[in-house]
Amino acid sequence: MGLPFAAGLASPAARTSIFYFALYMTGAVSNPYLAIWLSGRGISPEQIGLVNALPFFLMILFNQFVGRIADRASDWRSTIIVGSVLAAIGPILLFFVDDYLGILVVWALVILPFQAIAPVVDAASMRLARRIGADFALIRVWGTMGFVVMTISAGLLLDWYGVMAFLPLIVASSLLRMLASFQLPLFRAPVALDAKVAAARSRRRSPLVATRLRQVWRPWFLLPLIGVALLHGSHMMQMGFGALIWKEQGIPAWIIGPLWAVAPAGEIVVMLFFARLARRFSARHLILFACLAAIVRWAGFAMEPPIWVLAVLQLLNMVTFGLSYLGIVNFIANWTSEDIAAEAQSFFTVIRQVVTVLALTGFGFLTARWGAGAFYGAAAMGAAGAALTFVSLLLMHPRHERRQSPF
Repeated sequence: MGLPFAAGLASPAARTSIFYFALYMTGAVSNPYLAIWLSGRGISPEQIGLVNALPFFLMILFNQFVGRIADRASDWRSTIIVGSVLAAIGPILLFFVDDYLGILVVWALVILPFQAIAPVVDAASMRLARRIGADFALIRVWGTMGFVVMTISAGLLLDWYGVMAFLPLIVASSLLRMLASFQLPLFRAPVALDAKVAAARSRRRSPLVATRLRQVWRPWFLLPLIGVALLHGSHMMQMGFGALIWKEQGIPAWIIGPLWAVAPAGEIVVMLFFARLARRFSARHLILFACLAAIVRWAGFAMEPPIWVLAVLQLLNMVTFGLSYLGIVNFIANWTSEDIAAEAQSFFTVIRQVVTVLALTGFGFLTARWGAGAFYGAAAMGAAGAALTFVSLLLMHPRHERRQSPF
C-alpha cells in the first residue's frame, strides 16, 4: 500500500497525515534548541531539567482524565481540536516572561495541551487505520517528515538570525498545528470495508483483550509498557541536553540542526517498512531489539565521538524510538478494545511521563556534574527496559500476540 496521499487529499488517511505533519513541529524546534535558548537567559542545567520536566509531571495528573473524556466523546476529533487550540495560545505568552519562574509556568502551558492530545491522536489514528484497512505507520510517518523539515529549517533560521528566532518559530508551528486540526476527519465514522478488512474484523477476539482499564495491569502486558517508558525516558538526555553539550563541544548551530534531523530521518525508513517487520516479529521482540540498540547508542554518545560517529549513532534513533514507538502502539492496540483506545494509550503515556519527569530531573544534575558522561545513565535505562520486556516474553509466549496482530 502506498502513502496515504496517493488516495487523495480528501481521504481520512490523508487528512490525518496532514495533521501529523504539523503535530510535532513545535517539538522539532524545542527539542534541540530550548536548552540553548534557556541557557542564554542565564538558566542553569538543573533548572533546564525542571523546565522540561514540569509539563510531564502535570500530565501525570491529567492525561488519564483526558483519555477517558476522549473515549466517551462522540468522536476523538473534538478532543484533539480543543487541545490544539489551547496549545496555540501558550507560546504567545512566552514573549511576556523573562525570569526563571515565569518561563517555568508558561512553558508548561505550551507543552501541556500537546502532551494531552498526543496519545489520543495515536489511538484515534490507529483505530481509523485498522477500520479502513490502512497502515498506521504510513500515516504516522508524515509526523516524522514534518519534524525533519522543521528541524532543518529551524537550524538554518537560528544560524542566520540567532536565538531570537526561537520564539517566532514556536508560535508559528503551534498555529500551524491548530489550523491542521480543523480539517481532521471523523475517526469513528462508518466506512465501507473491503473483503480482507471485513474478514479480519470478524475474527473472534481473544478473551485476553482488555475491555476495561483495570485489565491492563496484568504483568505480561504492563512490563513492556514500563520497559518502553524507560527506553523513551532515556531519550530525554538527548532531548534536554544533547544540543547544549554539542554546542559546548564546539559544534556550530548549522551542523546541530542537520545532525539532529538525522535521527527522525531514520524513523521514516522504519515507518515505511514497519509492516514487513511486524509480519515476521512480535511487537515485544521489536521492543526488545530497540532497548538493546539504545545501550549502544547512548554509550557511544558518552564517549564524545567525532561528528561522523555522532551521525551514525543518531541513525540508531530509527530503532531506539521509531521501532519501539510503533511496537508499543501496536502492542496496546492488539490487546485493548476500541472502548478504551485513548484511555489505554494515555495510561502508557502516564507511565512514560513519570519516567520522563524523573529522567529529565536526574539528567539535569548528571549533566551539570559529568557532561556527556551522563549518557551512561541513559544506556542503563535502555538495559532495564530490555530486561522487563524479556520477562514479559517469558510470561506470555509471543504466538498469542501474533494472533491479535492485523499484519
